[in-house]
Amino acid sequence: MTVMTMNESLALLRAYRETDYVVFTRPPFTLRVDEASPALLDLQEACGVRASAYLTACNPGSRLLPELENADRQARLRSALVRRGHALFEGIGRHPGGGWPGEASFLILGLELAEAMALGREWRQRAILSAGADAIPRLVFLD
Repeated sequence: MTVMTMNESLALLRAYRETDYVVFTRPPFTLRVDEASPALLDLQEACGVRASAYLTACNPGSRLLPELENADRQARLRSALVRRGHALFEGIGRHPGGGWPGEASFLILGLELAEAMALGREWRQRAILSAGADAIPRLVFLD
């Protein structure tokens, strides 16, 4: 990954914190950094898990890739998660300002922080969301 200036790092942090992390359940719900999510808590409890993570394989290193390449990366991530036996829900991370295209993502139930960080690094992501039993999504930088 490339080295970022302080201003670039602060802008990226602000963008991650402002992003809506939508989960496509019925009805859909939105995760926000550092905000408790009653819907996530209900989902974790219903599935008998105490942790979850939200991540993507799109745009590694915050470098925009063509749509087809991102779709292929997401399909490969899905296959890897299914092989590991994780329950997952599709989603999209999108910034309300619309300056960056929405990124297809997954909410993965039962994915503990260490494994989520390893997956994020494997897919060359700068950050992931991780939530524990409190269902508060926290931003975790991987650089």
